[in-house]
Order: sequence, then structure tokens, then C-alpha cells
Amino acid sequence: MPGRLYLLPTPLDFGTQQTTALPVDLWLPRETLEVAARLGHWITENAKSTRAFLKRVDQIRPLSSPIQGMHIVELPRESHKKGDHAPGAADQAAAALLAPALQGYDVGLVSEAGMPAIADPGSAVVRAAHQAGLAVVPLTGPVSLMLALAASGLNGQGFAFVGYVPQSANERAQRLRELDAHAQRTGQTQILIETPYRNEALLDALLATLNPNTRLAVACGLGLPEQTLQSALVRDWKSQPARRQALALGLPAVFLFGR
Repeated sequence: MPGRLYLLPTPLDFGTQQTTALPVDLWLPRETLEVAARLGHWITENAKSTRAFLKRVDQIRPLSSPIQGMHIVELPRESHKKGDHAPGAADQAAAALLAPALQGYDVGLVSEAGMPAIADPGSAVVRAAHQAGLAVVPLTGPVSLMLALAASGLNGQGFAFVGYVPQSANERAQRLRELDAHAQRTGQTQILIETPYRNEALLDALLATLNPNTRLAVACGLGLPEQTLQSALVRDWKSQPARRQALALGLPAVFLFGR
């Protein structure tokens, strides 16, 4: 019998400046931890992060085999830079990574933080698994986009994740105006992310570009003790500087806006 492809979410504190990693069972339920503890084959965004994750799992649920003996392969670097959501050459590379599953081994797919294939690479692996007739099993755990949406007060019935906006000031402003107009016309919430060191610049651009009556929410460090979240109309963000000052913008953040 062929193996299964498990989609395993990982804690959201990877990539932050925390000096002490918190127990993974604060984020992950028993079933997810039990699957992670028994798997010996992994497809990952970053092997180093995956080994660190497995060490933390081992503290809660002993691993079935030593990490050193596990089969851990990384997704191609091209998938990190450009994503692998569009069918193409990435699918062929992904199919090769699933060879252990075709031999009967269950395989885990993980990203650096959160759910693989959502705002992270991995969708090519999922497509390849379906093409090969493998069972795909998503497991429960943190997804920062959904946590931010639920806590924003914005429309959770219609929303779009639009990823990154251009870094060029003019192109970014044009894109934000387009998204804001679409949000006001349709009611669809727009969800953005940015590299943490550019969070300040993105927030500046949002406040300078969006309609004063647009609701803007910013969620930083979700799932961490340092978590901060603010949601208000743009005009209130501008008149109440304390909202911005309360945010931990140096942490991974999710930006959302709409009506």
C-alpha cells in the first residue's frame, strides 16, 4: 500500500528572536504530535528548522526513530523565491520527492512556521500527491492568516490573501489603491504579509494610501507571548499614534484591510 502525505503545521515562533522555545503542545493537538513523532520521512522548506521542530516534539512525544536517521529533503530553492502554486516544472520536482510514499512510507510536509502550502511553498507537493493517487491528510495547528482574520473584525465570509505588494513606493501605492477600491466595492477583506524588517514601511504605505474610512488590522507575533494586534479605521490610526506604538512590528505580521 502507498503511504500518505501529512500536512503538518508547525509553531509560529520560528524565525523570531525568542531565546526560549515554548512547548509545542501549546499550539499542536495530540493527534498532530503523535503523527509527527512517528514519521521518518519529511519534505520541508528548511531542514534545520524541521530538525529543531522534531527535537521539540520529542520533548512531548518520543520520536519513533533518531532524527539523524530520518529522511529529510528540502523543497527546491526556486519554490521559496517564486512559490510553487502555479503548475509547471515544480510539479515534476515535487513528484520525485514523494518516492518514499510510493514505496509505502508516510511522509510529512512542513514549512518553517504555520501550515505548509498556505503563504508558504508546498502546494506542488500536494498536487503531485493527488496525481499519484496518494491520500493527503491535513492536520490541525496554527495558521496565522486565519488567526489574524478572526481577530480583525473584518469580513470573514469573503476574503483574499494577496501575498506581498511591490517594494517600489509608486508601484506599491498603486497596488494598494487597487486593492482598497476592490475591498470597498465588494466587501472582500484583503490580507497581506511582508518580511518583518519591512513591516514599518508597509504600515507607512497603508496609512498614506488607504481611504480614511477603510478598516486596517495589523497582527504581530501571533501565538507568541509578545503577540500584539490592533484594528481600527485608518483615520483613527492616524489620530491615535498609540495604536502603532503598541505593535511589535519587528515580529512576523499579517496586515488586513477592508470595510
